[in-house]
Amino acid sequence: MSLKAIKTKILSVKKTRKVTKAMEAVSAVKMRKSQEKALSGRPYARAALALSRRLAGSPMLARHPYVAPRAAVSRVHLCIIATDKGLCGGLNANLFKKVHHYLAAHHWSKDMVTLTVFGRKARDHFAARGFTITRFYPMPDEVEDIGRLHEVVRDIAGAYVGGAYDRAVLCYTRFRSTFEQEPVVHDLLPLRAEVLEEVVRGIVPERGKYAELAGAENGTVPPAYRVEPDEEAVLSVLMPRLLQVVWYHALLESSASEHSARMVSMKNASDKAAEVVRALTLSFNKARQASITQEVSEIVGGMQVTA
Repeated sequence: MSLKAIKTKILSVKKTRKVTKAMEAVSAVKMRKSQEKALSGRPYARAALALSRRLAGSPMLARHPYVAPRAAVSRVHLCIIATDKGLCGGLNANLFKKVHHYLAAHHWSKDMVTLTVFGRKARDHFAARGFTITRFYPMPDEVEDIGRLHEVVRDIAGAYVGGAYDRAVLCYTRFRSTFEQEPVVHDLLPLRAEVLEEVVRGIVPERGKYAELAGAENGTVPPAYRVEPDEEAVLSVLMPRLLQVVWYHALLESSASEHSARMVSMKNASDKAAEVVRALTLSFNKARQASITQEVSEIVGGMQVTA
């Protein structure tokens, strides 16, 4: 390789490294924003969970259409939250693998399954494999469109109550730490208190910033209470809110996981680019030294011939 070619390649790799460093910084900021939003909504999620615990012994709750289990499961609706863009390592691949394993473990064929998907990567993956996608939404850059979230939850819950399917399952990636993201699959409908508890616990990361909040806000449930105006009125408001809590925090977890995975991928790319630049610089110096040595040898040889 000529000196000019090596120098051109060094400049190209340096430009690429500038891009990956910028993407790393942007992803780090977006990851922190998603974490902070999730933490800001944690008191609301815990309050909703406390209310559900207080009503756990209510016969009305056991008969609520969001909670009562179906005798047989013949139609399943998967709600999958992935990403629109790539460059985030194996984040989407791990989630899709988890979904396929879940379907295989329950012996559910693709003919039994319909999908609601967030993210173009999920749409492309499952559409290519013959799954029926009933709703598709691009993954928002900032999880702030609550109106759309209400629409999604209302449509899914309405179809479940209407008998369009017997179970709704939520699939997303949980943010555990900056370097670790875990694909998870939760039963969304019928709604169970333990699922909401797991969602609330997962809001605080296991390691890194904010991890010290893991033991905070452990409230107690009073032994006696009275429901006003009545259980049915409370449940009609509470149950849709619980579904929205689960969905909203799943979106935030997925967003934080995406930006974290992309930040790590871009950091690895930047480090690799730096190694390539060092190797190319060494090759450039060696080639330049060899060229100088050859020129000196030719000059010395020419002087000897002249003499």
